[in-house]
Formats: sequence, structure tokens, C-alpha cells
Amino acid sequence: MPTSSIPPTLRGGYDIQTPGHPRQSLALRAAAVHRKPRRPGCVGVARTTVIGMTASLSPDQARGLRHRAQLLGGSTLSPREVVDRAVALQGQDLPAVLRAIALRSAPGTTVDDVRAAFDSGELVRSWPMRGTLFATTPEHLASLLALTGTRTLQSMARRREQLGLDDATIDHAHEVAVAALETTPLRRADILATWEDAGISTDGGRGYHLLVHLCISGLAHWGAFTPDGSEQFLTRTKTPRETDTDAALSRIVAGYVAARGPVTLDDLAWWTKLPKTGLRAAAASVDRIELAQLGEKPVYLDAAASASADSNWQGSAETVTLVPAFDEWILGYADRSLVASDAMFDALVPGKNGVFRPAVLVDGVVVGTWRFSAPRGAKSRTPVVELLEPVSKRTVTLIDDALAAWPHD
Repeated sequence: MPTSSIPPTLRGGYDIQTPGHPRQSLALRAAAVHRKPRRPGCVGVARTTVIGMTASLSPDQARGLRHRAQLLGGSTLSPREVVDRAVALQGQDLPAVLRAIALRSAPGTTVDDVRAAFDSGELVRSWPMRGTLFATTPEHLASLLALTGTRTLQSMARRREQLGLDDATIDHAHEVAVAALETTPLRRADILATWEDAGISTDGGRGYHLLVHLCISGLAHWGAFTPDGSEQFLTRTKTPRETDTDAALSRIVAGYVAARGPVTLDDLAWWTKLPKTGLRAAAASVDRIELAQLGEKPVYLDAAASASADSNWQGSAETVTLVPAFDEWILGYADRSLVASDAMFDALVPGKNGVFRPAVLVDGVVVGTWRFSAPRGAKSRTPVVELLEPVSKRTVTLIDDALAAWPHD
């Protein structure tokens, strides 16, 4: 049942139960098995079955491989290395992506450390694909825009027409912005004011569209934080545009698979919004990408992950992981059924409003959502958890402990 928090009285007291769902997924049936110690041959044991030359993965094993690929157990990497490895991380919610990067970095990495990587220029934020903000590196941004920029701008043509933004206005806005940014980075309000001063109207959504168009054109990006930390400065992009698009596509595909695998071709095509033919060829060109089978679907995974596929979830205790809002664990894939039931997904995005809530994972399965009632340092601050899926008494304790230890505010 939904809970407003996990009070101490639930520790070892009783199970949090939920109403049954008429369409419970295999992922959630597997999660129920996790309440018992794993035995050889049960769903909870990661064993590789080889059919011909292709490994056949169980859902539990696939989640374990993804958990490792996504660095949800932490890593030894710096914030820049985390993002470079992943190519890009969903970033429309700025505080959330800072937490997502810190979570995947070396122990002790703070949100302030991630901010510092943006301040130094190691990381940037822009709209490299799908018209969505991502955190990435300057080099990956150049590669992604070389592959996706033209397509994205073409997809925005109708909206430009509706806003009354013709080519001459767009070109003028670019010229004005580039001239201003050559001198100094600007806050969002300042670049909008600069356009207004130049006779370019920014009301009615025009300003936002001009900003997106400017960045997708490779002329600017969001970089260092303002002194109060409330926003990022719009910064002139100086990284040269990628010219070898074949090599760029291979790098993007390799990074996507290494940081999220196992993944399907549909996942890759959804994430990049690029044609499957080119993506399939790029995957085939990367030596370290291997094919496996997940149910009826062929999937890509990194060879290093494939080599360790027999040791994903260790021991009998559940692995509880907290991920922030808009996390790649959910948004990195076209098909989320491996990690969340239909009902759970609806709870993650209430009213299908596009706002993804932070998630509680048990062995990679989303069982609920979480948040804190107030910022760190507030006089009254409690964890607020809503569990939709059934979990054991021990798991309730593990969730409570994870919330108490959460460091990434």
C-alpha cells in the first residue's frame, strides 16, 4: 500500500502489501522470488544459457548486467569520466542529473563536485537529441549534433512556422547571440533581453525556441553555474564540429551499450532517434559489442559485461538502490517493462505529465517512489516513500537505511 514515509515501526514489523495487479510482469514475479535465498536454477541466480553461439539471458540476469553497466553500485570514475562513458545523461531536471552523475561516480563525490565539472568546462548541457536536455561532454556534444542536429531542426520546422520565426529571424538571432557570447557567458534572462534589444521578439515561446535552435546549431550550450548556483550560463560553443560521422556513430553506439546494456536495437533507435540501418551497422563495427538473447529479443551488450554475466546479483540479500528523478535506469530505454510494471510506470509519471519521479529499486525492479519532505538542513525533514509493489520486511529496512544514507542533496 502507499506509504507517506517508512517509519521505524515498520522495521521487522510487517510487510508492505499492495493490491494485486491484473497484469503483473515477469520482472515483478522475479522480484517476489528474491524474498527467499537464491538456489541454483531459481530465477534469482544469474546463469548463462548458451544457444548456439548466443548467450540467453534471464530477466534477472539482464537487470543485474544493466545495474553494473549503469554504475548504480558506484565506480572509481570522476564526474567527467562517468558522463564520457555514458555519452549523455538525461538532464532536463538539473538537480536530478547532478545527483545521477554523483551517484555513479567515485565514493565521496558530491553534487558540488559535479557542478565543478560544469564550471571547468569538462561537462556541458544542451539538446543533442530528441529536443531534450542532456548532460554530456563537449566532444560528445559535437558528435551527437553532427548526427542528429539536422534531423532535430527539421522536426521543429512546423513549430517555427507557428511562432512566426522565419529563416531571416533565426539567422539574425544567431548573429546577435554569437556576438554577445563572444564577450561573456550570459544568463537566460540576459540573452532574451539581448534579443529583445535587437528587435527580436521572445514572447509566446519564441525565446525558448530560439535558445534551442541556437544550441542545436552548435553555437552555444549551458556551461558554468551562476554564482548563486541557481542556473547555468549560456556559453559560446568552441568545440569543432565532428566531421567523421561514421566514427562518431560507432563511438556513440559503443558508449550507449557499455553504459546501459543489454539493450535492443529499438532502445538504441529510440534514444538517438537515428535510423536503425546505420545503428545496426555501427554496432556491428564495434569489436567489443556482443549479441545475446533476452526472451525473444536479440540484445547488445559490452563484451566485458558478457564475460562476467554469471555473477550479477550476489548472495541472498536484496540490492536496494535509490535513483533520482528522470534517471537513465528508466529513461535510457524505449521498453521499460524489464524494470517496471505498467502500474508502477504510471506511478512514476503521474497523469503521464512527463515528469518522472525518483525511484526505489529492489534488484533492479522499480517498487516505488521516494523523496524528502524538505531540503537537507531543514528543521523538519523526513523521507516520503510510496511503495506500489510488495516487498519483504527486510527490504523495508534496507530502503529505510538507503534513505538515511542518501548523500546527494
